[in-house]
Amino acid sequence: MSGYKPVAIPSYPKLGEKITQDTLYWKQYKTPVQIKEFGAVTKIDFSPIQPCNYAVTASTRIHIYGQYSQEPIKTFSRFKDTAYCGTYRGDGRLLAAGCEDGVVQLFDINGKAALRQFYGHSKAVHFVDFTSDKFRIVSGSDDYASKVWDIPNGIEISTYKEHTDYVRCGCASQLNNDLFVTGSYDHTVKVFDARAEKSVMTMEHEQPVESVLLFPSGGLLVSAGGRYIKVWDLLKGGQLLVSLRNHHKTVTSLCLSSSGQRLLSGSLDRHVKIYSTMNYKVVHSFDYAASILSLALAPDDEMVVVGMTNGVLNVKHRKQEEKKPNTKTHPRYRMFVKGKDYMPKQDDIFVSKPVKQHMRKYDRLLRGFQVSAALDMVLETRTRNSTPEVTVAVMNEINRRGTLKNALAGRDEKQLSSILTFLIKYVVEPRFAPILINVAEKVLDIYSSVINQSSVIDKLFLRLQDTLDKEISYQEELLEVLGMMDTLFATTASKIETVSGETKSISIPDPKNVTAVKPSL
Repeated sequence: MSGYKPVAIPSYPKLGEKITQDTLYWKQYKTPVQIKEFGAVTKIDFSPIQPCNYAVTASTRIHIYGQYSQEPIKTFSRFKDTAYCGTYRGDGRLLAAGCEDGVVQLFDINGKAALRQFYGHSKAVHFVDFTSDKFRIVSGSDDYASKVWDIPNGIEISTYKEHTDYVRCGCASQLNNDLFVTGSYDHTVKVFDARAEKSVMTMEHEQPVESVLLFPSGGLLVSAGGRYIKVWDLLKGGQLLVSLRNHHKTVTSLCLSSSGQRLLSGSLDRHVKIYSTMNYKVVHSFDYAASILSLALAPDDEMVVVGMTNGVLNVKHRKQEEKKPNTKTHPRYRMFVKGKDYMPKQDDIFVSKPVKQHMRKYDRLLRGFQVSAALDMVLETRTRNSTPEVTVAVMNEINRRGTLKNALAGRDEKQLSSILTFLIKYVVEPRFAPILINVAEKVLDIYSSVINQSSVIDKLFLRLQDTLDKEISYQEELLEVLGMMDTLFATTASKIETVSGETKSISIPDPKNVTAVKPSL
């Protein structure tokens, strides 16, 4: 008994997530707070000044939320129909919004009634923004027109009708008072100068444009439409720099981090992807429960707010770093770390303290030859799901002792269901297959006589058979591919290349070294 050696659990390589600085940074956002709105959330916009309140446009209302409030602190509901694109001015004192009836409304953030109502569009206004001088509003509508409005006088300054389909997005430059961009369902992105009578630049996105975004420097423009995100260089006449296709469905929204080094995109595929603006590679992603229509990042990067088609507003806050008390000066601390930096001398004698090894429960059962109880122990739901390698190692040890058949025999319907469920899940995994196939054969030998006596067991046996049939079919396809590769290698190896009058054979890898991904059954 004293010579018992615990079961050795083999360690298998795991394909885990690559841990980067971005992974650590974006995982610091806490569990989201979810707020139910009256309809699909079509626009989220943060106030550019502290406190970081944000406007949420949904249905016929615009709600203003505080940084940590779960109820709106203010509501604008003076809309006759669906409201769109509630947007803050640069000083955070005014809010502009469009409406399904074609009216652009301007609100004082501290008031309720509209300060101005701009009439001129004949269809729904889906985009509004303030110019950087804060005295004009730019709007785009489903009537294919873009307009510039004067705030003090409440009049229309200019109209542009160059698009041939709905104008659904746009933005104004924060550096140039007269520059603004519009995106349309006619697949084009146009750059306008309010001092000119027509657009000064046109880019072909090749998909209906859902969102556009100007970098703070004003030199780069990002457009999103369909599955594509495209980055344009305005300083080179609208030259396409990069085209990204990392989403599976339409990209609906874009936003930048405060530093401009990270670009965020939301899509109908329920994902938010984060790109590095240095190489435009995905550095992190978030998953959500429903399709995403709107996305915003707080000016201080402390909040990520996402609006979805099911009317849910998802708010994530960054975790605040807690300051830990300084315990290094406490007397107890000095007592316990005393001598930790001592360097042993040549004549010192080391006295090692024996470390007591605690034996696992299944090891204690195996030491007492209780193989059935040990197998039951490792087939518990928590063990078999979180550490299947432990279950397989114990099965292998029981098989090595020659008592696997005894351990599997004499089980009721519940216990047999656990064994079959485990086999169905892991029998085709390469790391477990050699052991579990042997276990499956013994289960079939023992319980072949009870088939057709329990509907639950019969279904599990059929699922196991289906799993094995699919794996065998997969292996046959791999063997066919391997045969094709052998033929190609043999054909290529027969060719001789003549270089500079010398005959040299092409070096071909040995096809016998090519191994299948999964073991044959």
